[in-house]
Amino acid sequence: MTAHRGADPGPRRDHVVRGVRGYGRGGPAGLRWAGRLVNGRCGRGCRLAAALLTVAACQAGPTRAVLHPPGAPGRPSGVLTWAASAERMGAGVAGAQYRMIVHTSVGGGAPRIRFTNAFGDRPLTLDHVYAGLRARGAALRPGGNHALTFGGAHRITVPAGSVAWSDPLPGRVPAGADLAVSLRTPWAGGPASGHELALQTSYTGLGGDLTAEDGGAHWARTTGAWWYVDAVAVRPDRPATGAVAALGDSLTDGWQSTADRNRRWPDYLARRLHTAGGALQGVADEGISGDKLLADGAGDGAGQSILHRLDRDVLSQPGVRTVVLFAGVNDLKAHTGVTAAELIAGYRRLAHRAHAAHLCVVAATISPFKGWPEWDRDAEAVRGEVNHYLRTRGEFDAVADFDRTLRDPRDPERLWPRYDGGDHLHPGDRGMRALADSLDLKRLDCAR
Repeated sequence: MTAHRGADPGPRRDHVVRGVRGYGRGGPAGLRWAGRLVNGRCGRGCRLAAALLTVAACQAGPTRAVLHPPGAPGRPSGVLTWAASAERMGAGVAGAQYRMIVHTSVGGGAPRIRFTNAFGDRPLTLDHVYAGLRARGAALRPGGNHALTFGGAHRITVPAGSVAWSDPLPGRVPAGADLAVSLRTPWAGGPASGHELALQTSYTGLGGDLTAEDGGAHWARTTGAWWYVDAVAVRPDRPATGAVAALGDSLTDGWQSTADRNRRWPDYLARRLHTAGGALQGVADEGISGDKLLADGAGDGAGQSILHRLDRDVLSQPGVRTVVLFAGVNDLKAHTGVTAAELIAGYRRLAHRAHAAHLCVVAATISPFKGWPEWDRDAEAVRGEVNHYLRTRGEFDAVADFDRTLRDPRDPERLWPRYDGGDHLHPGDRGMRALADSLDLKRLDCAR
């Protein structure tokens, strides 16, 4: 492969996306990526009506995202090695350049990257898009930064509400490595799409064409978000390899875990799966801080509800075989008046949709949060009812008892101090690891 370095592609044609391209074969030959494993309350009636309307709307799935053209397969082939759920960000900046750092879970060849304009209100054009393995900071391994193409073009325009996969790059991305994805937004405007709470330092730059550079000297500014990129897939060494999608809120997103150290519970799970060497190897962290199971965010920074974004973040993703659902606490602590029956109906609806897509569903019990300012007895009672249902009804392929893992033996309504990240809601690093360690790896992969 001859990398297109430094110059604008100019007369090269743009690739305008009308859906997601399949995980095709081909792409230029010659790239070799070597690497080692790196380690106010509303009345109850109106709240109930809103919750029921939300669940009804979710049954139809997302209304904006155009994921595949007519006749395309439900999901491209390959397997996810990294993902982060898209949410509405601030305004896009014309001429901005980003170098995003993402951490792989499963190794494999022919890496492809998915770009998102899910929340845009106008077409998004990306050019000068590159990817390579990181050396340190914003610097890449020498000679390892390679141009991405889209249907053979070096520039892509993604319609509002859509996502698009790049063409595959030849070569291999190792497990547990940092991949740097660099891009430019020449005419960006309106709301951007990305992931706010990355807990990972990435980089920005203005002026010139920086994305083709291996070095990091010109990437002096940093960002704590991932912009416009929401998934990376590879072709695994073993065709039967699959991935786990961790679907949830800030407890899955990693709030209170140490930034830049990959200590969210899905990160610890990825390392366990790699060591175990089983069929499940990929892990996608599809948590959004503040997210609810039933209702979309309304002015609190949260994005679409988990039921609303299930198709885009899980069902359309390549190689996902299992979804671990860890959610519900935000529905409770927001004082919406949500009942246990309403939450249980949401769990059932998600399981039905995932099972229809032949995915295994692991339901996690809701962890304690007494001591958090919004805790009250009513919410605690609903939490107890929902957890009892999850433990006893057998409607899921497995149950992860995260409540039992994290709770204080002396006060089961509270987080155990040794696992508390400091705010009585979010576990710190030790708690994140305890969650991952509590999962029965054999129960993660069912026969669906």
